[in-house]
Amino acid sequence: MITEAGTDPKVVGLVYVAAFAPDGGESVETLIKNPPPGAPAPPILPPQDGFFSLDRSKFAASFAADVNPGLAAFMADSQVPWGVQALSGMVSEPAWKSKPSWYLVSTEDKMIPPDAQRAMSKRAGSKVVEVKGSHAIYVSRPRAVASLIEQAANGSVPTQK
Repeated sequence: MITEAGTDPKVVGLVYVAAFAPDGGESVETLIKNPPPGAPAPPILPPQDGFFSLDRSKFAASFAADVNPGLAAFMADSQVPWGVQALSGMVSEPAWKSKPSWYLVSTEDKMIPPDAQRAMSKRAGSKVVEVKGSHAIYVSRPRAVASLIEQAANGSVPTQK
Protein backbone atom coordinates (compact mmCIF):
# COMPACT_ATOMS: atom_id res chain seq x y z
CA MET A 1 0.00 0.00 0.00
CA ILE A 2 2.63 2.56 0.99
CA THR A 3 4.78 1.75 -2.02
CA GLU A 4 2.30 3.53 -4.30
CA ALA A 5 0.52 5.85 -1.84
CA GLY A 6 3.88 7.07 -0.58
CA THR A 7 4.39 9.04 -3.78
CA ASP A 8 2.06 11.72 -2.37
CA PRO A 9 4.08 14.92 -1.83
CA LYS A 10 3.03 15.04 1.84
CA VAL A 11 4.83 11.73 2.50
CA VAL A 12 8.48 12.20 3.41
CA GLY A 13 9.48 8.60 4.19
CA LEU A 14 8.23 5.03 4.26
CA VAL A 15 8.28 2.38 6.99
CA TYR A 16 7.75 -1.24 5.97
CA VAL A 17 6.97 -3.76 8.72
CA ALA A 18 7.28 -7.35 7.45
CA ALA A 19 5.68 -6.16 4.23
CA PHE A 20 5.86 -6.37 0.47
CA ALA A 21 7.86 -3.59 -1.20
CA PRO A 22 7.11 -4.10 -4.89
CA ASP A 23 8.93 -2.40 -7.74
CA GLY A 24 7.25 -0.79 -10.73
CA GLY A 25 5.21 -3.36 -12.67
CA GLU A 26 5.14 -5.78 -9.73
CA SER A 27 2.22 -6.90 -7.60
CA VAL A 28 1.93 -9.12 -4.55
CA GLU A 29 0.90 -11.86 -6.98
CA THR A 30 4.14 -11.55 -8.97
CA LEU A 31 6.22 -11.43 -5.77
CA ILE A 32 4.72 -14.65 -4.38
CA LYS A 33 4.56 -16.53 -7.69
CA ASN A 34 7.83 -18.46 -7.25
CA PRO A 35 8.55 -18.96 -3.55
CA PRO A 36 12.04 -20.10 -2.60
CA PRO A 37 12.47 -23.83 -1.94
CA GLY A 38 11.35 -24.74 1.57
CA ALA A 39 9.40 -21.52 2.10
CA PRO A 40 6.25 -22.12 4.12
CA ALA A 41 3.01 -21.83 2.17
CA PRO A 42 0.66 -19.30 3.75
CA PRO A 43 -2.72 -20.94 4.50
CA ILE A 44 -4.71 -18.76 2.12
CA LEU A 45 -8.12 -20.26 1.46
CA PRO A 46 -9.67 -20.28 -2.02
CA PRO A 47 -11.54 -17.03 -2.66
CA GLN A 48 -15.17 -16.71 -1.66
CA ASP A 49 -17.27 -13.95 -3.21
CA GLY A 50 -14.09 -12.27 -4.44
CA PHE A 51 -12.27 -12.29 -1.09
CA PHE A 52 -9.40 -14.26 0.45
CA SER A 53 -8.87 -15.15 4.10
CA LEU A 54 -6.49 -17.35 6.05
CA ASP A 55 -7.45 -20.78 7.34
CA ARG A 56 -8.41 -20.13 10.98
CA SER A 57 -7.02 -23.49 12.12
CA LYS A 58 -3.57 -22.59 10.72
CA PHE A 59 -3.68 -18.85 11.42
CA ALA A 60 -1.70 -18.81 14.67
CA ALA A 61 1.14 -21.01 13.39
CA SER A 62 1.53 -19.13 10.13
CA PHE A 63 0.64 -15.54 11.01
CA ALA A 64 0.92 -15.05 14.78
CA ALA A 65 3.12 -17.82 16.20
CA ASP A 66 4.61 -15.57 18.90
CA VAL A 67 1.33 -13.97 19.96
CA ASN A 68 -0.55 -15.05 23.09
CA PRO A 69 -2.73 -18.03 21.99
CA GLY A 70 -5.97 -16.38 23.09
CA LEU A 71 -5.15 -13.21 21.20
CA ALA A 72 -4.02 -15.20 18.14
CA ALA A 73 -7.36 -17.06 18.19
CA PHE A 74 -9.20 -13.73 18.39
CA MET A 75 -7.13 -12.42 15.47
CA ALA A 76 -8.02 -15.52 13.44
CA ASP A 77 -11.71 -15.13 14.21
CA SER A 78 -11.79 -11.40 13.50
CA GLN A 79 -9.59 -11.28 10.41
CA VAL A 80 -10.85 -9.07 7.61
CA PRO A 81 -10.88 -10.79 4.21
CA TRP A 82 -9.01 -9.01 1.45
CA GLY A 83 -10.11 -8.63 -2.14
CA VAL A 84 -8.73 -10.81 -4.89
CA GLN A 85 -7.74 -7.61 -6.72
CA ALA A 86 -5.36 -6.75 -3.88
CA LEU A 87 -3.01 -9.47 -5.11
CA SER A 88 -2.91 -8.33 -8.71
CA GLY A 89 -2.75 -4.56 -8.25
CA MET A 90 0.50 -3.48 -9.91
CA VAL A 91 2.65 -0.65 -8.64
CA SER A 92 3.38 2.00 -11.24
CA GLU A 93 5.98 4.15 -9.48
CA PRO A 94 7.36 2.91 -6.16
CA ALA A 95 7.86 5.69 -3.64
CA TRP A 96 10.99 4.06 -2.28
CA LYS A 97 12.80 5.09 -5.46
CA SER A 98 12.50 8.75 -4.50
CA LYS A 99 11.97 8.74 -0.72
CA PRO A 100 13.89 7.28 2.21
CA SER A 101 12.60 4.01 3.62
CA TRP A 102 13.00 1.90 6.71
CA TYR A 103 12.21 -1.82 6.88
CA LEU A 104 11.63 -4.17 9.80
CA VAL A 105 12.45 -7.76 8.80
CA SER A 106 10.53 -10.23 10.93
CA THR A 107 12.96 -13.15 11.17
CA GLU A 108 10.37 -15.81 12.04
CA ASP A 109 7.77 -14.74 9.46
CA LYS A 110 5.89 -17.60 7.79
CA MET A 111 3.80 -15.36 5.52
CA ILE A 112 6.56 -13.40 3.75
CA PRO A 113 9.85 -15.32 3.98
CA PRO A 114 12.54 -13.32 5.80
CA ASP A 115 14.93 -13.72 2.84
CA ALA A 116 12.29 -12.17 0.57
CA GLN A 117 11.94 -9.29 3.05
CA ARG A 118 15.71 -8.83 3.04
CA ALA A 119 15.84 -8.81 -0.77
CA MET A 120 13.01 -6.27 -1.07
CA SER A 121 14.49 -4.01 1.61
CA LYS A 122 17.93 -4.16 -0.01
CA ARG A 123 16.50 -3.35 -3.44
CA ALA A 124 14.62 -0.40 -1.93
CA GLY A 125 17.77 0.87 -0.21
CA SER A 126 15.94 0.76 3.12
CA LYS A 127 17.54 1.22 6.50
CA VAL A 128 16.91 -2.21 8.01
CA VAL A 129 16.39 -3.65 11.45
CA GLU A 130 15.81 -7.37 12.03
CA VAL A 131 13.60 -8.48 14.90
CA LYS A 132 12.78 -12.03 15.95
CA GLY A 133 9.05 -12.46 15.52
CA SER A 134 6.14 -13.65 13.41
CA HIS A 135 4.30 -11.78 10.67
CA ALA A 136 2.22 -10.21 13.47
CA ILE A 137 5.35 -8.55 14.87
CA TYR A 138 3.38 -5.34 15.39
CA VAL A 139 1.33 -7.26 17.99
CA SER A 140 4.06 -9.41 19.54
CA ARG A 141 6.84 -6.78 19.57
CA PRO A 142 5.08 -3.39 19.43
CA ARG A 143 7.97 -1.53 21.07
CA ALA A 144 10.38 -2.66 18.34
CA VAL A 145 7.93 -1.52 15.67
CA ALA A 146 7.28 1.81 17.41
CA SER A 147 11.02 2.33 17.85
CA LEU A 148 11.63 1.92 14.12
CA ILE A 149 8.78 4.31 13.29
CA GLU A 150 10.22 6.85 15.73
CA GLN A 151 13.68 6.48 14.19
CA ALA A 152 12.18 6.96 10.73
CA ALA A 153 10.33 10.08 11.91
CA ASN A 154 13.66 11.44 13.13
CA GLY A 155 15.50 10.33 9.98
CA SER A 156 17.76 8.06 12.04
CA VAL A 157 19.49 4.83 11.19
CA PRO A 158 17.70 1.94 12.95
CA THR A 159 19.25 0.29 15.96
CA GLN A 160 18.89 -3.43 16.59
CA LYS A 161 16.75 -4.38 19.59
